[in-house]
Amino acid sequence: MVTKKPDGAPKKPAVKKTVAAKPATKTTAAAKPAVKKPAAKPVAKTAAKTPATKAAAPAKKAAAPAKKAAPAAKRTPNAAFMKALTPSAALAAVIGDKPLPRTEVTKKLWEYIKKNKLQDSAKKTMINADAKLKEIFKKAQVSMFEMTKLVGAHLK
Repeated sequence: MVTKKPDGAPKKPAVKKTVAAKPATKTTAAAKPAVKKPAAKPVAKTAAKTPATKAAAPAKKAAAPAKKAAPAAKRTPNAAFMKALTPSAALAAVIGDKPLPRTEVTKKLWEYIKKNKLQDSAKKTMINADAKLKEIFKKAQVSMFEMTKLVGAHLK
């Protein structure tokens, strides 16, 4: 589009100036000016890295057998669980009247429950109480987790 100047002469359209693109050249190690570094430093760094990583790998392997050895050693039970407790008369009717640790009381209760088929068939976490267990639980049905809490009240 040509426009006229105020003095009457036609005005030329503006031409955009293009900036010359820089030539795309790949820079390689040979094209860069060579900066010489002492050869000892890079070699020392790589030499320091490789033994450190090699030393770390066997250390992990050595640690793994140590973990395996720890469970092999017999654990000592907590003294509070092994303390013999005397059951109440209601509990003694189920497990016996001898003083027993809590762990053994729970085992004997489960023997009684399984022997008399008192575990709920639909929901295995529930125990259906018979006449003897109703005296201990005070309910017709309790969960196995609630059972240990309720039995604790019958131990001295």
